Amino acid sequence: MKSWYIFVLVGFILAMTDCKQKNTLTYPVAKKVDTVDNYFGTKVADPYRWLENDTSAETAAWVTAENKVTNDYLSKIPFREQIRERLTKIWNYPRYGVPFKEGPYYFFFKNDGLQNQSVLYVRMGLVGEPRVLLDPNKLSADGTVALAGTAVSHNGNYLAYSIARSGSDWNEVYVMDIESGKLFPDTLKWVKFSGMSWEKDGFYYSRYDAPKHGMELSKKNEFQKVYYHTVGTTQQEDILIYQNLKYPQRNYGASVTEDQRFLILYESESTSGTALYYRDLAKPTMTFRQLTEGFDYEYGVVDNVGDKLLVVTNYKAPKKKLILMDPAKPEPRNWKTIIPQRDDVLESVSLAGRVLVSEYMQNAASKAFMYSLDGKFLHEMNLPGIGTLAGFSGKKGENDAFYGYTSFTFPMTIYRYDVIQNKSDIYNRPKIDFDPDLYEVKQIFYSGKDKTTIPMFIVHKKGMSLDGTNPTLLYGYGGFNISLTPNFSLSRLLFLENGGVYAVPSLRGGGEYGEDWHKAGTKERKQNVFDDFISAAEYLIAEKYTSSQHLAMMGGSNGGLLVGACMTQRPELFKVAVPQVGVMDMLRYHKFTIGWAWASDYGTSETKEGFDYLINYSPLHNLSDSVQYPATLALTADHDDRVVPAHTFKFMATLQEKQKGNNPVLVRIETKAGHGAGKPTAKQIDEATDLWSFVFYNLGMTFK
Repeated sequence: MKSWYIFVLVGFILAMTDCKQKNTLTYPVAKKVDTVDNYFGTKVADPYRWLENDTSAETAAWVTAENKVTNDYLSKIPFREQIRERLTKIWNYPRYGVPFKEGPYYFFFKNDGLQNQSVLYVRMGLVGEPRVLLDPNKLSADGTVALAGTAVSHNGNYLAYSIARSGSDWNEVYVMDIESGKLFPDTLKWVKFSGMSWEKDGFYYSRYDAPKHGMELSKKNEFQKVYYHTVGTTQQEDILIYQNLKYPQRNYGASVTEDQRFLILYESESTSGTALYYRDLAKPTMTFRQLTEGFDYEYGVVDNVGDKLLVVTNYKAPKKKLILMDPAKPEPRNWKTIIPQRDDVLESVSLAGRVLVSEYMQNAASKAFMYSLDGKFLHEMNLPGIGTLAGFSGKKGENDAFYGYTSFTFPMTIYRYDVIQNKSDIYNRPKIDFDPDLYEVKQIFYSGKDKTTIPMFIVHKKGMSLDGTNPTLLYGYGGFNISLTPNFSLSRLLFLENGGVYAVPSLRGGGEYGEDWHKAGTKERKQNVFDDFISAAEYLIAEKYTSSQHLAMMGGSNGGLLVGACMTQRPELFKVAVPQVGVMDMLRYHKFTIGWAWASDYGTSETKEGFDYLINYSPLHNLSDSVQYPATLALTADHDDRVVPAHTFKFMATLQEKQKGNNPVLVRIETKAGHGAGKPTAKQIDEATDLWSFVFYNLGMTFK
């Protein structure tokens, strides 16, 4: 496409205006096409289908025009630069990750404060001098090449690491000699949704075939395969370990037990449910043997104990349990229960020293308990308070372990833990320009539309008046068995400092109360999620925390769908809406990249039953003429190949067409960024500046 043509096309779109002059903003006019789909006798128009083509000149011109309107609007907010300055100041402090050990080395991540990407350090033991092993900031001038994953060989000789460019889910894998820091020539491409698991001088990983040029960010991902790569060889020499040509829409991942005896293969066809296979690596001729069938339950191998496997599962235990499985007799009748199901949700189990460290979730906050290998209860780990335990790291046979802990007003702090003594000592506490003693965190329980009891965290300054005028942000997710637990957000501090109230309900669809809670917010029951969120908003208003004129909502990915559905169902309830990288077209989401894997939560429009409930809440298809929707800032990115930007593009083109009244409805389209992971600090600060400027301005807040 000639550059002059794109220039003319951009100019033309910018020149076009909506003759109705809805509100003070003039939005770019997006052309309409006569695309109509027939779903079981119901015709559904899709006039902005052309925006699904993310590589076309027309789409690029529309993106340029939209960003100009948004940037012009944001540039006129008087305190925007003050917000940027404050964010930059509070962001600028050293942050550490949880140390982990392989071979004789300890590894940890550190960010000095404003580095675009955190740096990987290595030290010999716990007293050796740390040295930089891998600095992702040197991989690109603008920080848009991020470290996506790491795996250290069991002997500590090699580091395999994956990088992601511009936020894409596509990864490239490289191998480094840890002692010398030199790179091997190995380069692995078209890796996606994969870790690296070492056995001897090589590792297992999963990849797809190379997509056609121009379709890298939108083509449906199918036929994932598992390979074994030996250090120092080319990708063409990799050994194909497993493929299944009968089922293109299944994912496969392989992991090796710590003693390198068993190779475990995980098979899934959605985000819920796994099937297990294994190979005894001491028997080179042995093929994979199936341990569990179907995708009704989850199975996760912790490690092996001799010739048996420790497995966390929700089989007939929706809040999960730990069992011991004999691979020679894998049927459930032969399992031995090591840790039975409790009232709280079992999130994970790991081995440290000679004990089982079990992490639980109680009312969306962390608990941890120690058991012997035969399941005898030993003691509870003393955690600092109501918050989230993150990244527990320990090794079999070693009593030293590490973990991170955080909460809404408690930045990530690293602890060293003595497994035998059950004693935690602070290993690294960050110093930050924020006083947590000025704030309070509470958890309340409210009734949903159907009288279900739902917990909600509320954070605000101490002594705040409940007079119905407090600016409030309601944040939610509600899907895929994912739990929203207390976490620390740098950018959110800005909102709290300026008198904001932050509220996080534990919506159905999440994992806060186990698989039953998750299932209660899926498929034909998805409306429960939206009802729970709306009920949370009504609670905050009824209890005088805020009012509709002072209430904003925000959510990302599936949470973007949540925001989109709630703003179309109850537009008068919220003043501001911020859907981030949202799933907005529920009739076509499964046709792009990995979208087909979400069908376990959503269902699809391929069946009449699925179409009937999806059409009722799909945000794109429930925008109406002559309705005043909340002031909206939708966020997406040009390299988001998980929730493709077409979702936001089509939704916002339709919203701008239909919006009535003076509330602005804008879209911010980041370049060289994806679904969120690996976003450089500079882009995070830019995005947070725009987001909070928009929220403050439209809630009538002043920046102090």
